[in-house]
Amino acid sequence: MEKPTLRALFLQMFTISACTFGGGFVIVTLMKKRLVEQRGWLSESEMLDMTALAQSAPGPIAVNTAVLVGWHLLGFPGMLTAVLGCILPPMIILSVISLFYAAFAQNPYVALLLRGMQAGVAAVILDVTCSLGQGVLTKGRALSTVLLVCALALVLFTNISPILLLLCAALTGILSALLPSKKGGAL
Repeated sequence: MEKPTLRALFLQMFTISACTFGGGFVIVTLMKKRLVEQRGWLSESEMLDMTALAQSAPGPIAVNTAVLVGWHLLGFPGMLTAVLGCILPPMIILSVISLFYAAFAQNPYVALLLRGMQAGVAAVILDVTCSLGQGVLTKGRALSTVLLVCALALVLFTNISPILLLLCAALTGILSALLPSKKGGAL
C-alpha cells in the first residue's frame, strides 16, 4: 500500500470529480472504490463513518467527504487539497457550459444523453447503498442492523423526514457509546 501524498490525493479527487455525473453519492461511491479498494488509504469502516458524517453535515456530501478524507489522510493541507480537487472540475465544466448554455439547452442529443445518464446514476447509488449496508449487516451488531431495517422501513412506508431519522440514529449511537454494555462495544 502506497502512502498518500498531496499530489496523489489531488489527482484522485480531481479525476473522480471530473469523471462523475450524478451528484455527491456517485462521487462518494467512486471515492470508496478508489481510496478503499484500489489504494488502501482508508478502511471500509472509516469510509462508512466519513460518509455518514458527511451526509449528516450541511452542504454537499461530496465536498464534506473530501474534507473528512483529506483531513484524515494528510491533516489540514490534505483537507484543502482534497476539497480543491473535488470542486475544480465542476467549476470548470459549469463555466464552459454557461458560455454555451443556449446551444446546450436546445440540443435534443444533449437531452437524450442526460436522460440516459440518469439510469447509470441510479445504478451507482444503488451499488453504494448495497455495499455500505452490507458492511453494517456483516459486522453482526444487532443495534446497527435494527436501526438500518427500521430506517429503511420508515423511509419507504412513511413520509418521515430523513433528517429526523439521521438525528435519531445519531442520538442512538451516542447513547450506545456512552452507556456501558456487557461486550464493551458501541452499536
